[in-house]
Amino acid sequence: MDSHVKLDLIVEEMDFQFDETRSFFNKETKEIVSISYEEFSAVEDEEPIEKFPDWQQENIKIAEEILFGDLWIPLPSKFDIHEYSIMERFCLSIKNNNLSDIMYYSIKGNGAFRKFKDNIRKYNIEEDWYEYRDKALRTIAIEWCADNGIEYE
Repeated sequence: MDSHVKLDLIVEEMDFQFDETRSFFNKETKEIVSISYEEFSAVEDEEPIEKFPDWQQENIKIAEEILFGDLWIPLPSKFDIHEYSIMERFCLSIKNNNLSDIMYYSIKGNGAFRKFKDNIRKYNIEEDWYEYRDKALRTIAIEWCADNGIEYE
């Protein structure tokens, strides 16, 4: 088995996290899974696994391994990634000062994410944003790998 994990897989998993789940990496198998808080609660509350559908029972077993073992480590969460901060840095990186100001002030106050998305389309910088965001996620993933002694390709 290859001892390296594909960095793109880590980045992809970081990008598609939901509020009600956490993603974990198995140091031995290099597998990445997302486990819901419901599945963790099932383990913590010692609920009978048979009570859950077949598809969820495997995740509950993995949740138990995560809680009581040391093979699984959490991937950076949405809170670790802090997309608002990435958006802010992107706005400040725009070379056109006028556009940089417009974008920066669009992320202040209510509806910041919606206004930002509207403006990247309006000013035709959507591709620039996604490229910037992808690089930021890759940087976070590389730092996570280094912190956890994980080799990547």
